[in-house]
Amino acid sequence: MLNRRHFLATTSLAAGLSTAPQAFAETKATPSAKPFRYCLNTSTIRGQKIPLVDEVKIASEAGYDGIEPWINEIDTYVKEGGSLPDLNKRIADAGLTVESAIGFAAFLVDDPAQRQKGLDEARRCMRLVKAIGGSRIAAPPVGVTDRTGMDLDVLAERFAALVQVGREEGVWPQLELWGFSKTLHKLGEVAYLLAQCGDVNALALLDAYHIYKGGSAFGGLGAFAGSRMKCFHINDYPADPPFETIKDEHRVYPGDGVCPLTELLTMLKTSGFEGTLSLELFNKSYWQQPAAEVAKTGLEKVKAVVAKAGL
Repeated sequence: MLNRRHFLATTSLAAGLSTAPQAFAETKATPSAKPFRYCLNTSTIRGQKIPLVDEVKIASEAGYDGIEPWINEIDTYVKEGGSLPDLNKRIADAGLTVESAIGFAAFLVDDPAQRQKGLDEARRCMRLVKAIGGSRIAAPPVGVTDRTGMDLDVLAERFAALVQVGREEGVWPQLELWGFSKTLHKLGEVAYLLAQCGDVNALALLDAYHIYKGGSAFGGLGAFAGSRMKCFHINDYPADPPFETIKDEHRVYPGDGVCPLTELLTMLKTSGFEGTLSLELFNKSYWQQPAAEVAKTGLEKVKAVVAKAGL
């Protein structure tokens, strides 16, 4: 007889192999000479405390293809009287797409009641993202960053539950690696959950800085098919502080640090990745500069490292 875990895995796999609901149909991008699309994660200019609608304008004028807002920004926009359909239109009229969004639902915690609250919060966030034209949201290990030794099969089941919520709402959760976390800080852990959750369409959200911070070798990217990533957080980091003590605020523009971005981008392209490079920085010195200047410089830096990789 099949045990419960095997049953969950096989039935989930069957669901993943079946035709995906229309809500998950990906719009095919117009063929382009560009190897990747380029996106501005709004953390890069969050220190300037600019309204979300102005961030949309800045991203568009800088030349990005998309934007990756944070859920708390969308909540603030709505709280201050903003209309989600209007925001959707503003983004589209600016020539941008919502490539992803950053949320913090605690879907991996042990307590069933708290985990259900996490799934409910994820559903709420997904609806916000869909309302502004997006179809993907980050799914980081919120609530378990201080935990060690968690059963990866159990975590895979919990991720599968989140993916199911996403199927119902038409927004894909992207399992995010956090290098500072004690759980899901290794590439192998993320790859395992993607494989064991049973859905062939489940996605990962990886990040150059977090791969380094978590102590994984960049060669581990070879374990991920490009089709399992639609968005990749691009950034760089200095040689000092070392990975044990480096923090988000130490991230720098791509090409200004020691990350092997040429090799990383080549591996991404070889894997079949055709998604978006989203610039995600938290550098406080950049926050002291004009937001439009930071956005423009950031895009130029990203394109420069892509060109250096010969892509």
